[in-house]
Amino acid sequence: MSVVGIDLGFLNCYIGVARSGGIETIANEYSDRCTPACISLGSKTRAIGNAAKSQIVTNVKNTVHGFKKLHGRAFEDPHIQAERVKLPYELQKMPNGSVGNCNSLFQVRYLDEERLFAVEQITGMLLAKLKETSENALKKPVADCVISVPSFFTDAERRSVMAAAQIAGLNCLKLMNETTAVALAYGIYKQDLPALEEKPRNVVFVDMGHSAYQVSICAFNKGKLKVLATTFDPFVGGRNFDEALVDYFSEEFKTKYKLNVKENPRALLRLYQECEKLKKLMSANASDLPLNIECFMNDLDVSSKMNRAQFEQLCAALLARVEPPLRAAMEQAKLQREDIYSIEIVGGATRIPAVKEQISSFFCKEISTTLNADEAVARGCALQCAILSPAFKVREFSITDVVPYSITLRWKSSYEEGTGECEVFSKNHAAPFSKVITFHKKEPFDLEAYYTHPHEVPYPDSRIGRFTIQNVGPQHDGDNSKVKVKVRVNIHGLFSVANASIIEKQNIEGDQNDTPMDTESSSKNQGRDDELDKMQVDQDEGIQKSQGEQQNQADEETENAGTETKAASGDKQDHPAQPKVKAKVKSIDLPIQASLYRQLGQDLINCYIENEGKMMMQDKLEKERNDAKNAVEEYVYDFRDKLCGVFEKFITEEDSNKLTLMLEDTENWLYDDGEDQPKQVYMDKLQELRKFGQPIQERYMEHEERPKVLNELGKKIQLLMKAVEAYKNKDEKYDHLDPAEMEKVEKYISEAMNWLNSKMNAQNKLSLTQDPVVKVAEIVTKSKELDSFCNPIIYKPKPKIEPPNDGQSKANGEHNGPVNGQSGAETKPEPAKDNSQQTKPPGEMEVD
Repeated sequence: MSVVGIDLGFLNCYIGVARSGGIETIANEYSDRCTPACISLGSKTRAIGNAAKSQIVTNVKNTVHGFKKLHGRAFEDPHIQAERVKLPYELQKMPNGSVGNCNSLFQVRYLDEERLFAVEQITGMLLAKLKETSENALKKPVADCVISVPSFFTDAERRSVMAAAQIAGLNCLKLMNETTAVALAYGIYKQDLPALEEKPRNVVFVDMGHSAYQVSICAFNKGKLKVLATTFDPFVGGRNFDEALVDYFSEEFKTKYKLNVKENPRALLRLYQECEKLKKLMSANASDLPLNIECFMNDLDVSSKMNRAQFEQLCAALLARVEPPLRAAMEQAKLQREDIYSIEIVGGATRIPAVKEQISSFFCKEISTTLNADEAVARGCALQCAILSPAFKVREFSITDVVPYSITLRWKSSYEEGTGECEVFSKNHAAPFSKVITFHKKEPFDLEAYYTHPHEVPYPDSRIGRFTIQNVGPQHDGDNSKVKVKVRVNIHGLFSVANASIIEKQNIEGDQNDTPMDTESSSKNQGRDDELDKMQVDQDEGIQKSQGEQQNQADEETENAGTETKAASGDKQDHPAQPKVKAKVKSIDLPIQASLYRQLGQDLINCYIENEGKMMMQDKLEKERNDAKNAVEEYVYDFRDKLCGVFEKFITEEDSNKLTLMLEDTENWLYDDGEDQPKQVYMDKLQELRKFGQPIQERYMEHEERPKVLNELGKKIQLLMKAVEAYKNKDEKYDHLDPAEMEKVEKYISEAMNWLNSKMNAQNKLSLTQDPVVKVAEIVTKSKELDSFCNPIIYKPKPKIEPPNDGQSKANGEHNGPVNGQSGAETKPEPAKDNSQQTKPPGEMEVD
């Protein structure tokens, strides 16, 4: 089973895999550990990752990048509209009547036609590429994975990423918050964490990436990680610092060179690339640094310079936004600066000296850079995947995350036809977590889930979804039915109404010995059983809680205060005169119809999966076609060079001229009519060239290899002839051989020598441009035949001499005298002695 963690970044992606030696960040086919989050669509195929990044400037309109934060958002979303201005490619609204809640679409030209792609499809393409990279590294199929998402992603955004993983053919075991992944990568290797009963170690994790800024405070104990608080600014990151530089130099170039950079998408992209490089250089160098771009616009070269002090002054407003999330996180966690053990920073933008200085000055403490700023998230995701996978044994480490936003349920109340509501999960509530809410209803009802404080959520729609609890009716006596509804924030951070059940009362007459105590006891036990059942379900979901936390969850059952309700104990008090009736209850599961906002339907996802499969097949066919074309081109260049080199002596001048002309014609064809031909055409063209070139190549190879094998055959014949001569001279080494067989060997050797001489003489009469009389393969075969016929006869071992009989052996023994230090007298074998007794000192008592 594969264990893969994917850091799905805004700018770059990283893949962590678990191997027997630990967690490793793997490299792609370019030997690069980071894969750009970039997809370029062309007339024949797609380029994804590094290959696509190189086309950002050359294929501006059809190269998609910077799409991570477009997940789960409608075209009218203010964030989408703000991003559209910055993007060089087109975003379109989904046509009316299409499924998908009017999400925005990327308009690109693919396979020579205008195509629209949803963000889930684009991310699915990227994830499929990361899946392929993982499979190449692991040498086995990859399915299970853990994918990182920003902690501020809402339900709609998380479901969109889950759909993208499904399109890519990945089974996402968990969507993991980025800062939680970093915390896991930090804490699981620590051997000196406090024991469970001791005060936890509080660590702050600051992650400023290319597009967002996140802060998380975590409490560590041995084998346990608990997130205390998480805050964020989704609109501050490395790209905002790049934008500040781009705006500055755009204005300077407008004044200095009369160039309007922002009207030229290609020039603007080049300026972004140069500004990003300059920003990185200023992080390492405080002196003036140049910015030079050749042939920038209108064949003009532009140049400027900037230093770190100017850069910090230019970005003062951005740097001022570093502190508020830090302060908010400390307030939410109810901690003081002295309670913080360490501040760990990750993310590319935290390399900016001014950002590090802001963080350090707030905590009045040196910050730690022990974690890999780029790869920590991927490593944490891979560790989480290993924990969830049965294939790996990982040190026990429980992880408790938090709910980033308060969530409230609203329902229609029968009380004066009003509405009731209840905050089911507060901000920073532990997650994953389940709660049971009890309603008293006579008919089906709707529950609407939404974010309690819309202004705190960086998303224009506070709704999560509507859940209809069906098949609810009154009890047999006409009273309201008791409906238990379980709500949950699951392992992905998604809210759902997990299940609902109706509690039916069934009155059964008891015998004369029944007492009120029996009825009350039964009711109490039932309540306790319900509570235990609720706790058991949560444990089955993998929620790791302490005993106290489990008890708190058992107490979370919330009664609907806005409806006409009666507690179980109240029901008992209303009927004190019926001691002979036992109350028996039965729980019946109820169907739930869920309508989640901005969720793709499964039919549409299936359609996207099918389209992705077609595009992958198109990519494969195009690669095979290109490989066939490249094989022809390679053959032309390689053979033409050798015609003037090693092959020159093996072809006549006339044939050489003909073949050279053929190669030139093929080369011209490749760059003219043969530029875009089917795979089979290239294969046929290569076969035609080889038909003329193969004989020349074979003559050269035969000429190179023939002397070696001829020499080996000659040596073998000489050795065999020496053995035959020694036999004739009565050498005792060969005196056991059969004369008839040796006569056959001598004859065979003579024939082989004659064959060799005749072939060598005939070959020496030929020129190098003629095909050889004898080929290397024939000589090798002759050599093997010689070995198989002669060697078993000549090298036949001598027969073994029979050993003397027992009587002779005994006589020899008596005559020879003592053997192995013994006298010649007859001896009897002594019984084996116990070594322990031999080494025992004299006089020591034996003890059993």
